[in-house]
Amino acid sequence: MATGSRRVFFCPGDSVAAMADIYELSIVLNLREDLSDEELAEFRWHLGLGPKPEILRIVPKFPIVVEGDAGEPVIEDHPAPLLGQLGDARKVNGALTAVLVRPQDPVNGAWALTVRQEIHPDQFDVTGELLAWLSTKADDRHCLQAGTVHLGWIRFYESDRFEPLVVRDGEIAWP
Repeated sequence: MATGSRRVFFCPGDSVAAMADIYELSIVLNLREDLSDEELAEFRWHLGLGPKPEILRIVPKFPIVVEGDAGEPVIEDHPAPLLGQLGDARKVNGALTAVLVRPQDPVNGAWALTVRQEIHPDQFDVTGELLAWLSTKADDRHCLQAGTVHLGWIRFYESDRFEPLVVRDGEIAWP
């Protein structure tokens, strides 16, 4: 790998507010009990709620393209939380949040998850890996039909129409 000063073309953890193609990603989901301690630690990191685990298994690679010393594109791995933006939303208004709690009454699942994030289409692939994994942990009530899990909603920041955010047969259905 080339070293020295680099221009980053895209980094998943960077603020996406300066880019124009922003979407609001809203996830409201109940999760089953079967999260291992390792999965829970990594997922909490993705939500900005805990430290980065030594080994990443849910989303193992975070490729970004940077400019090498000779101006050539170089692919590097830069792990960054995918759903960990907290605070003021710049394009979608309101607040960005990520909350994972154990409900007092686990009738709807062992974990309650609420996420509201700004996301750029350049992040769809790597975030889709996390969301596909998340769909395998969703409580059965989020299954619309065989092979389809409803995670929440997504909308282009200038639109007032929300589209369902679903995983079909292990693949996220982006707009």
